[in-house]
Amino acid sequence: MQRMFGEPVVDWTAPPRPGPEALEGLWARLERLEPEDHAADLFRANSADDAIWDYLPYGPFASLAGYHRWMREVAGQADPFFYAIRDLETGHLGGVASYLRITPEVGCIEIGHINLAPELQRTRAATEALVLMMDWAFGAGYRRFEWKCDALNIPSRRAAQRLGFSHEGTFRQATIVKGRNRDTAWFAVTDGDWPALAEAFRVWLSPGNFTDAGMQIERLSDLTALVRVSSDPALG
Repeated sequence: MQRMFGEPVVDWTAPPRPGPEALEGLWARLERLEPEDHAADLFRANSADDAIWDYLPYGPFASLAGYHRWMREVAGQADPFFYAIRDLETGHLGGVASYLRITPEVGCIEIGHINLAPELQRTRAATEALVLMMDWAFGAGYRRFEWKCDALNIPSRRAAQRLGFSHEGTFRQATIVKGRNRDTAWFAVTDGDWPALAEAFRVWLSPGNFTDAGMQIERLSDLTALVRVSSDPALG
């Protein structure tokens, strides 16, 4: 029987963990989550629709005090490592996202806890915020960037594919969230995918890709489609 092995990983050096520095682009700024600075504006934005909490293991929060308490619990953690997302066009905070399952020794990192208020959804800032997190990870030397979500969360699956993540399958009965079974859909981008995806993001985020009314000219899903090695069967 022939013995088979993966390609050698030569001169591997573990990348750093995320640090306190802000990540800023043309449309969005990610700031290390700080309860005193961020809770009130995020609670205001989140109050527009309780449905944004449906697939998260916490929330919705009935009061600012309750939200502030939750934020104090998570803000100081090293993993997950939370950011608040600021829309640079409005100046307001509209969501959070985090790195998690950070494993520098093998170069793997995940994005999760993504929670975007209605005012941030479908904006250039929302897309760029997630792109900035990918850009930092691959720039730091990570080999693999993961996205996982409830298999029933079609908007999250659609967002992953739009951003160029390749579908890798579904883990059945992976966990229990809010007393309900969760099958988990897995997606990933590798460092080999990243150069072509980075160029797709550069083209899409360019001011020249938008009309004066803010309408996109080229769709991001079209730009990333050629990079994905597999598509999500749930999306048709």
